[in-house]
Amino acid sequence: MERIIFHVDVNNAFLSWTAVYLLNNGYQEDIRQIPSIIGGDEKERKGIVLAKSPVAKKMGVVTAEPIFQAKKKCPNLKIFKPNMEWYKEKSTEFKKYLQTYSPIVEQFSIDECFIDMTGTHYLYKDYIEVANKIKNEIKNNFGYTVNIGIANNKLCAKMASDFEKPNKVHTLFKDEIVSKLWPMDVKDLFMVGKKTSQELHKMNINTIEELAHANPKKLSAVFKSQANYLKDAAWGIDDSEVSEEKRHKSNSISTTDTLPHDTEDIEKLKERLLFQTERVCRELREKNKYATTVAVIFKNNNFTSYSAQAKLSNPTSDSKLIYKKVLTIFENNYKKDPIRLIGVRLADLVEIKNEQISLFDSNEDNYDESSIQKTIDQINKKFGNDLIISASLKAIERHETLK
Repeated sequence: MERIIFHVDVNNAFLSWTAVYLLNNGYQEDIRQIPSIIGGDEKERKGIVLAKSPVAKKMGVVTAEPIFQAKKKCPNLKIFKPNMEWYKEKSTEFKKYLQTYSPIVEQFSIDECFIDMTGTHYLYKDYIEVANKIKNEIKNNFGYTVNIGIANNKLCAKMASDFEKPNKVHTLFKDEIVSKLWPMDVKDLFMVGKKTSQELHKMNINTIEELAHANPKKLSAVFKSQANYLKDAAWGIDDSEVSEEKRHKSNSISTTDTLPHDTEDIEKLKERLLFQTERVCRELREKNKYATTVAVIFKNNNFTSYSAQAKLSNPTSDSKLIYKKVLTIFENNYKKDPIRLIGVRLADLVEIKNEQISLFDSNEDNYDESSIQKTIDQINKKFGNDLIISASLKAIERHETLK
């Protein structure tokens, strides 16, 4: 049976949801119709444009630029602070509504969801008609608009929803890859950041069609493990499942940091991951739990988020073993794009450390440093969170850096 996947994306979510909130509370203007932005505190790193109205966009205001620059372009700009609690409420409402059409809904971010409509052809004869119904109901019932992409997999559904906006339905089925996807610039391919697109252009690979037919060996020489993704994506290949989030927050520990400046500096990113690893491992040990899954979280300067995770060979709370895994995940999955936010997550926590020791495991990897680490934890707790970082962690970082 052919898979049918919808990607539903709220148009300009933060601005739209703020507009709905203000109108619901007696504000006389629809901020979507005036020069306006959603932005943080100008005195802090958060003092940037998070979302802009179409009017502000026409005046040259762009997402992620400092607010003071936006005000130079648009002196009569109205600034509204983000309301995260309201956004979470609208996001939950949005997802619950989509679940009335299919029980399999994956929240990809706060303002976008995938819906697996596969097998619902007995209920819905025309998927484009259904998508338009969803789009119109959201506008009429909730007061904002969405774009919907329809395809045979998540990648193509995501790409389709990014076609012409706002308030549109688009398709990108297998038989439309050549006519709709291939003419596009490689920079428009999902998960291709600025740095990657620049490298592709240097290789004279300018369109997605050229990427699809590019020499795999040449791609691998430049992009390493990312080359396989680039090739598959250019052909519209994606086998990932739409899956409901099943993990509970109580069964994971995470920490993320918004960086002072967007950076592609690998050493700075590794250093931040070092401190984050120690931070989450300390909390893990305080809870007397062990992690079985490690993930690294990225958000780039275009506010695109991605993450990667890997299983540990044994449940552990050992900072050294976990940091090794963090570095491996980082090396294999970092897209070489400017990073705005980075983080570490430990998941699938257990209370019993059931180890399966292999004859080939090194003594170093099975050495339990818990007593030493707990002493370090006590010192850090008393005198400051990151006063002491285990020398073995520093050694791992230095070793990885020299690779």
